Amino acid sequence: MNRWLSMAALLLALGAAAPSWAGDVEDCLGAVSVDKAVLSACLRLGEQGSAKAQYTLGVMYATGDGAPQYYSEAAKWYQKAADQDVGLVQLQLGGLYASGRGVPLDCVQAYMWFNLAAAHTGEVGSEEAAKDRDHTAQLMTPAQIAEAQKLTSEWKPHGM
Repeated sequence: MNRWLSMAALLLALGAAAPSWAGDVEDCLGAVSVDKAVLSACLRLGEQGSAKAQYTLGVMYATGDGAPQYYSEAAKWYQKAADQDVGLVQLQLGGLYASGRGVPLDCVQAYMWFNLAAAHTGEVGSEEAAKDRDHTAQLMTPAQIAEAQKLTSEWKPHGM
């Protein structure tokens, strides 16, 4: 399991280290085994726009813990929560773009999501996101970095 996914799984398992927005949806956030009722509840809440449930679904599909491991489905749910400006999820989504799991390998998108996550000062993972952004930048051309920075500055949260 790569480090972005293992960090999310660890946060779910420890609970206390979870970001402040992860305090609700007890059944959904506590999902650690395949349970159709829990998965169904998470799906229902995720479709209703709950960033917490969307994050949890992303972790479940990324790790195969509570749902079948399916990276493109993880990316779909991470995207929905990241679009609501949840920094930890932006870090996870950047990791998928950096590794090409469930989405096309895309350094520009990875940099943008890492950059957004790094901007969430005080949120769990912002330091890690800055390191990942800087590492990704080493693999990019100056034009790609400029494009990623432009995308970052133009990005606006959705669904809030």
